[in-house]
Amino acid sequence: MPRSSAVLVVIAAAVLLAGCVGEGGPESTGTPAPPGAALPSTPAPADTPPGTVSCARLAAAIQRSSLMEPGVIDDIDRMSRTADAPVADAAGRLSTAYADAVAATGTADEPDRIAAVSAAAADMSGVCDDSGLETVG
Repeated sequence: MPRSSAVLVVIAAAVLLAGCVGEGGPESTGTPAPPGAALPSTPAPADTPPGTVSCARLAAAIQRSSLMEPGVIDDIDRMSRTADAPVADAAGRLSTAYADAVAATGTADEPDRIAAVSAAAADMSGVCDDSGLETVG
């Protein structure tokens, strides 16, 4: 299996599993995490080279299966504002896909929208990899 397909499969599984948490199971507390709570709160690190922070946050979110947790993708998108155009554009597509998935919660479109988040995360991971920045693997 080509590396990009393997990464997409891993990301898809992580997103789908993360999407299952909080649906009334025993691990659900009923209280959503505050924005940015999924990743440790630290002072904004220097983004050298540009996009490093955004790509590192994406990699951490993928590894933690936390892409669908509130605040995670917003943080990745916010950190991409100092990135070069390909990384910033990919983060924007990820943010749009996430917003669409949240809007589709409880509808028949929800699984497809969550899959779109996975695809956008895989795309951004590839952009980060092409740029030589930290990603999954």
